[in-house]
Amino acid sequence: MRRLNRKLRKLTADVLDLPQDVVYDLPRITLIGNRQLYIENHRGVIHFSSDRLRLALSKGELEVSGRELVIRTIWTEEVFIEGFIKHIEMLD
Repeated sequence: MRRLNRKLRKLTADVLDLPQDVVYDLPRITLIGNRQLYIENHRGVIHFSSDRLRLALSKGELEVSGRELVIRTIWTEEVFIEGFIKHIEMLD
């Protein structure tokens, strides 16, 4: 059943020309240099400090490490951070 559901989602995305992140509820990550990071489709902040940000995703977590990190804007499903970004990792 799970395989059929996946195929149906893919077919729907292809027919309607929808982005994959919308259909599969994936995070959309936009990195500008190593100074700004915009993340959509997160499920909440798990941890934040000046050197680490950890976000809950629909499947897993996203960890951002760096220095002098600052959350500039945060909404229900979007977050914008600035600082010196060194590493971005998706965790299961």
